[in-house]
Amino acid sequence: MRSTARAATTPRPGTPGAGGFVHPAEWEPHAATWLAWPHKRSDWPGKFAPIPWVYAEIVRALAPGEKVRIIAPSPRARAEALHVLRAAHADCRRVEFFVCPTDRGWCRDMGPIFLVRRGPTGARMIVRFGFNAWAKYRDFKKDAEVPAAVAARRGEAMADAVRDGRRVVLEGGAIDVNGRGSVLTTEECLLHRRVQVRNPGYTRRDMEEVFADWLGARSTIWLGRGIAGDDTHGHVDDVCRFVGPRTVVLAEEKNPRDRNHRALEENRERLESARLERGQRLEIVRIPMPSPLYFEGQRLPASYANFHIANAAVLVPTFNDVRDRTALGMLGELFTDRPVVGIHAVDLVLGLGTLHCLTHEEPALPPARRQPR
Repeated sequence: MRSTARAATTPRPGTPGAGGFVHPAEWEPHAATWLAWPHKRSDWPGKFAPIPWVYAEIVRALAPGEKVRIIAPSPRARAEALHVLRAAHADCRRVEFFVCPTDRGWCRDMGPIFLVRRGPTGARMIVRFGFNAWAKYRDFKKDAEVPAAVAARRGEAMADAVRDGRRVVLEGGAIDVNGRGSVLTTEECLLHRRVQVRNPGYTRRDMEEVFADWLGARSTIWLGRGIAGDDTHGHVDDVCRFVGPRTVVLAEEKNPRDRNHRALEENRERLESARLERGQRLEIVRIPMPSPLYFEGQRLPASYANFHIANAAVLVPTFNDVRDRTALGMLGELFTDRPVVGIHAVDLVLGLGTLHCLTHEEPALPPARRQPR
Protein backbone atom coordinates (compact mmCIF):
# COMPACT_ATOMS: atom_id res chain seq x y z
CA MET A 1 0.00 0.00 0.00
CA ARG A 2 1.16 3.53 -0.73
CA SER A 3 2.57 5.30 2.30
CA THR A 4 0.09 7.65 3.98
CA ALA A 5 2.70 10.07 5.32
CA ARG A 6 6.18 11.19 4.33
CA ALA A 7 9.07 12.94 5.94
CA ALA A 8 8.28 16.35 7.39
CA THR A 9 7.94 19.11 4.81
CA THR A 10 9.71 22.40 5.47
CA PRO A 11 7.77 25.56 4.53
CA ARG A 12 9.40 27.90 2.04
CA PRO A 13 10.82 31.21 3.28
CA GLY A 14 8.35 34.08 3.15
CA THR A 15 5.26 31.92 3.62
CA PRO A 16 3.01 31.92 6.70
CA GLY A 17 4.22 28.44 7.64
CA ALA A 18 7.82 29.66 7.73
CA GLY A 19 6.68 32.59 9.88
CA GLY A 20 5.31 30.30 12.56
CA PHE A 21 1.63 30.45 11.53
CA VAL A 22 -0.44 27.27 11.79
CA HIS A 23 -4.05 26.28 11.19
CA PRO A 24 -5.32 25.68 14.76
CA ALA A 25 -7.32 22.63 15.72
CA GLU A 26 -11.07 23.06 15.76
CA TRP A 27 -11.34 22.32 19.48
CA GLU A 28 -9.09 25.26 20.37
CA PRO A 29 -10.85 28.46 21.59
CA HIS A 30 -12.99 30.28 19.03
CA ALA A 31 -13.71 33.95 18.73
CA ALA A 32 -16.73 32.99 16.64
CA THR A 33 -18.26 30.49 14.26
CA TRP A 34 -19.19 31.72 10.77
CA LEU A 35 -22.27 30.67 8.82
CA ALA A 36 -23.59 31.81 5.44
CA TRP A 37 -27.38 32.16 5.47
CA PRO A 38 -29.02 29.80 2.94
CA HIS A 39 -30.81 31.21 -0.07
CA LYS A 40 -30.11 28.93 -3.06
CA ARG A 41 -33.31 26.89 -3.13
CA SER A 42 -32.04 24.44 -5.76
CA ASP A 43 -29.47 23.14 -3.27
CA TRP A 44 -32.41 21.62 -1.34
CA PRO A 45 -34.88 20.78 -4.13
CA GLY A 46 -38.41 20.74 -2.78
CA LYS A 47 -37.23 20.93 0.84
CA PHE A 48 -35.81 24.41 1.26
CA ALA A 49 -38.53 25.58 3.70
CA PRO A 50 -37.13 23.80 6.81
CA ILE A 51 -33.49 24.69 6.13
CA PRO A 52 -33.45 28.19 7.73
CA TRP A 53 -34.96 26.63 10.86
CA VAL A 54 -32.12 24.09 11.00
CA TYR A 55 -29.71 27.03 10.83
CA ALA A 56 -31.59 28.59 13.73
CA GLU A 57 -31.04 25.44 15.79
CA ILE A 58 -27.34 25.59 14.95
CA VAL A 59 -27.20 29.21 16.13
CA ARG A 60 -29.10 28.33 19.32
CA ALA A 61 -26.50 25.68 20.12
CA LEU A 62 -23.49 27.87 19.26
CA ALA A 63 -24.47 31.14 20.93
CA PRO A 64 -23.97 30.12 24.60
CA GLY A 65 -20.25 29.70 23.96
CA GLU A 66 -19.24 32.13 21.23
CA LYS A 67 -20.33 34.75 18.78
CA VAL A 68 -22.02 33.66 15.58
CA ARG A 69 -21.11 35.68 12.51
CA ILE A 70 -23.65 35.21 9.73
CA ILE A 71 -22.94 36.15 6.13
CA ALA A 72 -26.23 37.37 4.65
CA PRO A 73 -26.37 37.86 0.86
CA SER A 74 -28.52 41.02 1.11
CA PRO A 75 -30.18 43.32 3.67
CA ARG A 76 -33.47 41.54 2.96
CA ALA A 77 -31.88 38.16 3.73
CA ARG A 78 -30.51 39.63 6.94
CA ALA A 79 -33.98 40.71 8.01
CA GLU A 80 -35.42 37.29 7.13
CA ALA A 81 -32.66 35.56 9.08
CA LEU A 82 -33.24 37.75 12.11
CA HIS A 83 -36.96 36.94 12.02
CA VAL A 84 -36.25 33.18 12.00
CA LEU A 85 -33.67 33.41 14.77
CA ARG A 86 -35.99 35.41 17.01
CA ALA A 87 -38.86 33.03 16.38
CA ALA A 88 -36.60 30.10 17.34
CA HIS A 89 -35.46 31.93 20.50
CA ALA A 90 -31.82 32.04 19.47
CA ASP A 91 -29.74 34.52 21.46
CA CYS A 92 -29.50 37.29 18.87
CA ARG A 93 -27.27 39.33 21.18
CA ARG A 94 -24.52 36.88 20.24
CA VAL A 95 -25.16 37.17 16.48
CA GLU A 96 -23.36 39.56 14.14
CA PHE A 97 -24.43 39.92 10.51
CA PHE A 98 -22.05 40.50 7.63
CA VAL A 99 -23.89 41.51 4.44
CA CYS A 100 -22.00 40.15 1.44
CA PRO A 101 -23.22 38.57 -1.83
CA THR A 102 -22.88 34.78 -1.98
CA ASP A 103 -23.74 32.03 -4.44
CA ARG A 104 -24.51 29.37 -1.83
CA GLY A 105 -24.23 28.78 1.91
CA TRP A 106 -21.38 26.26 2.34
CA CYS A 107 -19.17 28.34 4.60
CA ARG A 108 -16.64 25.59 5.34
CA ASP A 109 -15.45 25.62 1.76
CA MET A 110 -15.64 29.25 0.71
CA GLY A 111 -15.33 31.05 4.05
CA PRO A 112 -12.13 32.54 5.48
CA ILE A 113 -9.45 30.13 6.73
CA PHE A 114 -7.69 31.63 9.75
CA LEU A 115 -4.15 30.89 10.85
CA VAL A 116 -2.61 31.79 14.20
CA ARG A 117 0.93 32.35 15.40
CA ARG A 118 1.40 31.36 19.00
CA GLY A 119 4.14 32.57 21.31
CA PRO A 120 5.54 35.92 22.41
CA THR A 121 4.18 37.69 19.32
CA GLY A 122 0.78 36.07 18.96
CA ALA A 123 -1.02 36.98 15.76
CA ARG A 124 -3.83 35.89 13.44
CA MET A 125 -4.30 36.11 9.68
CA ILE A 126 -6.52 34.87 6.86
CA VAL A 127 -5.05 32.74 4.10
CA ARG A 128 -7.11 32.98 0.91
CA PHE A 129 -7.22 29.90 -1.25
CA GLY A 130 -8.95 29.83 -4.61
CA PHE A 131 -12.51 28.52 -4.71
CA ASN A 132 -14.10 27.09 -7.88
CA ALA A 133 -17.22 25.35 -6.50
CA TRP A 134 -15.52 21.97 -6.13
CA ALA A 135 -14.48 22.08 -9.80
CA LYS A 136 -18.09 21.16 -10.61
CA TYR A 137 -20.48 24.14 -10.66
CA ARG A 138 -20.35 27.39 -12.59
CA ASP A 139 -21.75 29.80 -10.01
CA PHE A 140 -18.95 30.49 -7.57
CA LYS A 141 -17.51 33.95 -8.24
CA LYS A 142 -19.38 35.64 -5.38
CA ASP A 143 -18.37 32.91 -2.95
CA ALA A 144 -14.75 33.20 -4.05
CA GLU A 145 -14.66 36.84 -2.92
CA VAL A 146 -15.90 36.22 0.63
CA PRO A 147 -12.50 35.77 2.37
CA ALA A 148 -11.15 39.03 0.92
CA ALA A 149 -14.34 40.87 1.89
CA VAL A 150 -14.12 39.56 5.46
CA ALA A 151 -10.45 40.49 5.72
CA ALA A 152 -11.03 44.01 4.39
CA ARG A 153 -14.02 44.85 6.57
CA ARG A 154 -12.63 43.33 9.75
CA GLY A 155 -9.08 44.60 9.30
CA GLU A 156 -7.55 41.12 9.22
CA ALA A 157 -4.18 40.51 7.60
CA MET A 158 -4.55 38.30 4.52
CA ALA A 159 -2.23 36.42 2.18
CA ASP A 160 -3.09 34.68 -1.10
CA ALA A 161 -2.06 31.03 -1.26
CA VAL A 162 -0.03 30.80 -4.46
CA ARG A 163 2.42 28.29 -5.89
CA ASP A 164 4.52 28.98 -8.97
CA GLY A 165 2.41 32.03 -9.72
CA ARG A 166 -0.92 30.15 -9.52
CA ARG A 167 -3.64 30.55 -6.92
CA VAL A 168 -4.03 27.25 -5.08
CA VAL A 169 -7.59 25.92 -4.96
CA LEU A 170 -8.54 24.30 -1.66
CA GLU A 171 -11.78 23.95 0.29
CA GLY A 172 -11.95 23.79 4.06
CA GLY A 173 -13.79 20.46 3.97
CA ALA A 174 -10.90 18.86 2.06
CA ILE A 175 -8.64 19.04 5.12
CA ASP A 176 -8.67 18.45 8.85
CA VAL A 177 -5.83 19.41 11.22
CA ASN A 178 -4.60 18.67 14.72
CA GLY A 179 -3.19 22.17 15.27
CA ARG A 180 0.28 20.73 15.92
CA GLY A 181 1.48 20.37 12.34
CA SER A 182 -0.43 17.43 10.83
CA VAL A 183 -3.16 17.49 8.21
CA LEU A 184 -5.59 14.83 6.95
CA THR A 185 -6.83 14.78 3.36
CA THR A 186 -7.80 12.37 0.56
CA GLU A 187 -6.22 11.45 -2.74
CA GLU A 188 -9.65 11.30 -4.38
CA CYS A 189 -10.25 14.99 -3.71
CA LEU A 190 -6.84 16.54 -4.33
CA LEU A 191 -4.89 14.15 -6.57
CA HIS A 192 -7.44 12.78 -9.06
CA ARG A 193 -6.32 13.63 -12.58
CA ARG A 194 -9.69 13.46 -14.35
CA VAL A 195 -12.63 14.14 -12.01
CA GLN A 196 -13.22 17.55 -10.38
CA VAL A 197 -9.56 18.53 -10.66
CA ARG A 198 -8.80 21.53 -8.43
CA ASN A 199 -5.16 22.14 -9.32
CA PRO A 200 -4.27 20.59 -12.70
CA GLY A 201 -0.77 19.14 -12.78
CA TYR A 202 -0.20 19.26 -9.02
CA THR A 203 1.48 16.20 -7.54
CA ARG A 204 1.36 14.72 -4.07
CA ARG A 205 4.55 16.58 -3.20
CA ASP A 206 3.10 19.86 -4.51
CA MET A 207 0.13 19.59 -2.15
CA GLU A 208 2.32 18.62 0.80
CA GLU A 209 4.39 21.74 0.21
CA VAL A 210 1.20 23.82 -0.08
CA PHE A 211 0.10 22.52 3.32
CA ALA A 212 3.48 23.35 4.86
CA ASP A 213 3.62 26.83 3.31
CA TRP A 214 0.03 27.94 3.82
CA LEU A 215 -1.29 25.91 6.77
CA GLY A 216 1.89 25.31 8.76
CA ALA A 217 1.30 21.55 8.41
CA ARG A 218 4.60 19.73 7.98
CA SER A 219 3.10 16.22 7.99
CA THR A 220 0.38 15.09 5.58
CA ILE A 221 -1.68 11.94 6.11
CA TRP A 222 -3.22 10.78 2.84
CA LEU A 223 -6.41 8.75 2.92
CA GLY A 224 -7.85 7.21 -0.22
CA ARG A 225 -11.50 7.91 -0.99
CA GLY A 226 -14.42 9.73 0.56
CA ILE A 227 -17.96 8.43 0.98
CA ALA A 228 -20.67 7.64 -1.53
CA GLY A 229 -22.96 10.52 -2.48
CA ASP A 230 -20.43 13.27 -1.76
CA ASP A 231 -20.48 15.67 -4.70
CA THR A 232 -17.19 17.24 -3.59
CA HIS A 233 -15.43 14.04 -4.73
CA GLY A 234 -13.77 13.02 -1.52
CA HIS A 235 -13.90 15.61 1.25
CA VAL A 236 -12.24 14.23 4.35
CA ASP A 237 -14.69 15.83 6.79
CA ASP A 238 -17.26 13.13 6.00
CA VAL A 239 -14.70 10.40 6.65
CA CYS A 240 -12.13 11.09 9.34
CA ARG A 241 -11.62 13.89 11.88
CA PHE A 242 -9.08 14.84 14.50
CA VAL A 243 -10.61 14.95 17.99
CA GLY A 244 -7.29 15.43 19.80
CA PRO A 245 -3.63 15.99 18.92
CA ARG A 246 -3.09 12.24 18.44
CA THR A 247 -6.64 10.90 18.10
CA VAL A 248 -8.96 10.62 15.10
CA VAL A 249 -12.46 9.31 14.62
CA LEU A 250 -12.96 7.29 11.46
CA ALA A 251 -16.31 6.43 9.89
CA GLU A 252 -16.95 2.69 9.74
CA GLU A 253 -19.36 0.76 7.52
CA LYS A 254 -19.67 -2.87 8.65
CA ASN A 255 -21.94 -4.02 5.82
CA PRO A 256 -19.57 -5.51 3.21
CA ARG A 257 -22.17 -4.96 0.49
CA ASP A 258 -22.41 -1.23 1.12
CA ARG A 259 -20.57 1.07 -1.30
CA ASN A 260 -18.64 2.67 1.57
CA HIS A 261 -17.29 -0.50 3.15
CA ARG A 262 -14.15 -1.09 1.10
CA ALA A 263 -13.10 2.58 0.93
CA LEU A 264 -13.44 3.07 4.69
CA GLU A 265 -11.55 -0.16 5.44
CA GLU A 266 -8.72 0.97 3.19
CA ASN A 267 -8.64 4.29 5.03
CA ARG A 268 -8.36 2.40 8.33
CA GLU A 269 -5.35 0.49 7.01
CA ARG A 270 -3.71 3.72 5.93
CA LEU A 271 -4.27 5.35 9.31
CA GLU A 272 -2.79 2.36 11.13
CA SER A 273 0.52 2.92 9.32
CA ALA A 274 0.41 6.72 9.44
CA ARG A 275 2.65 8.95 11.54
CA LEU A 276 2.05 12.38 12.98
CA GLU A 277 4.33 15.42 12.92
CA ARG A 278 6.67 13.96 15.55
CA GLY A 279 6.52 10.40 14.31
CA GLN A 280 3.77 9.27 16.70
CA ARG A 281 1.13 6.73 15.77
CA LEU A 282 -2.52 7.71 15.75
CA GLU A 283 -5.18 6.50 18.14
CA ILE A 284 -8.13 5.52 15.92
CA VAL A 285 -11.71 5.49 17.20
CA ARG A 286 -14.25 4.05 14.77
CA ILE A 287 -17.75 5.51 14.72
CA PRO A 288 -20.61 3.99 12.73
CA MET A 289 -22.07 5.25 9.51
CA PRO A 290 -25.85 5.82 9.54
CA SER A 291 -28.00 3.61 7.38
CA PRO A 292 -27.97 4.74 3.73
CA LEU A 293 -30.21 7.71 2.91
CA TYR A 294 -31.59 8.36 -0.58
CA PHE A 295 -33.64 11.05 -2.28
CA GLU A 296 -35.20 10.26 -5.65
CA GLY A 297 -32.70 7.47 -6.16
CA GLN A 298 -29.63 9.53 -5.23
CA ARG A 299 -27.39 8.38 -2.36
CA LEU A 300 -26.89 11.19 0.15
CA PRO A 301 -23.60 11.76 2.04
CA ALA A 302 -24.94 11.17 5.54
CA SER A 303 -22.10 10.85 8.07
CA TYR A 304 -21.67 11.46 11.78
CA ALA A 305 -18.10 12.59 11.06
CA ASN A 306 -19.46 15.89 9.72
CA PHE A 307 -19.67 17.37 13.23
CA HIS A 308 -18.60 20.87 14.27
CA ILE A 309 -16.58 21.44 17.45
CA ALA A 310 -17.66 24.70 19.09
CA ASN A 311 -16.61 26.34 22.36
CA ALA A 312 -19.58 25.16 24.38
CA ALA A 313 -20.77 22.10 22.43
CA VAL A 314 -20.00 19.59 19.72
CA LEU A 315 -22.77 19.70 17.12
CA VAL A 316 -23.39 16.32 15.48
CA PRO A 317 -25.75 15.60 12.57
CA THR A 318 -28.44 13.01 13.30
CA PHE A 319 -30.58 11.13 10.81
CA ASN A 320 -33.54 9.49 12.61
CA ASP A 321 -31.36 6.39 12.68
CA VAL A 322 -30.88 3.70 15.33
CA ARG A 323 -27.14 4.48 15.21
CA ASP A 324 -27.64 8.13 16.17
CA ARG A 325 -27.47 7.29 19.86
CA THR A 326 -24.31 5.20 19.45
CA ALA A 327 -22.49 7.94 17.55
CA LEU A 328 -23.52 10.64 20.04
CA GLY A 329 -22.44 8.46 22.95
CA MET A 330 -19.04 7.68 21.45
CA LEU A 331 -18.34 11.32 20.71
CA GLY A 332 -19.53 12.22 24.21
CA GLU A 333 -16.84 9.94 25.64
CA LEU A 334 -14.20 11.72 23.54
CA PHE A 335 -15.34 15.27 24.31
CA THR A 336 -15.67 15.33 28.08
CA ASP A 337 -15.20 19.10 28.38
CA ARG A 338 -18.33 20.12 26.43
CA PRO A 339 -21.72 18.55 25.68
CA VAL A 340 -22.41 16.69 22.47
CA VAL A 341 -25.61 17.97 20.84
CA GLY A 342 -27.50 16.25 18.03
CA ILE A 343 -28.90 18.43 15.23
CA HIS A 344 -31.56 16.88 12.99
CA ALA A 345 -30.01 16.70 9.51
CA VAL A 346 -32.31 14.54 7.36
CA ASP A 347 -33.48 17.60 5.43
CA LEU A 348 -30.09 19.30 5.60
CA VAL A 349 -28.20 16.43 3.95
CA LEU A 350 -30.38 16.75 0.86
CA GLY A 351 -28.06 19.67 0.06
CA LEU A 352 -25.19 17.11 0.05
CA GLY A 353 -23.60 18.41 3.24
CA THR A 354 -24.39 18.93 6.91
CA LEU A 355 -22.99 20.73 9.96
CA HIS A 356 -19.26 20.89 9.31
CA CYS A 357 -19.91 21.89 5.71
CA LEU A 358 -22.00 24.86 6.84
CA THR A 359 -19.76 26.20 9.60
CA HIS A 360 -16.29 27.72 9.80
CA GLU A 361 -14.52 28.56 13.03
CA GLU A 362 -12.70 31.84 13.69
CA PRO A 363 -9.98 31.07 16.25
CA ALA A 364 -9.48 33.38 19.17
CA LEU A 365 -6.56 35.76 18.82
CA PRO A 366 -3.65 34.14 20.68
CA PRO A 367 -2.59 36.16 23.72
CA ALA A 368 0.87 37.68 23.46
CA ARG A 369 3.21 36.17 26.02
CA ARG A 370 5.53 38.28 28.08
CA GLN A 371 9.20 37.89 27.31
CA PRO A 372 11.17 36.61 30.33
CA ARG A 373 13.34 39.24 32.01
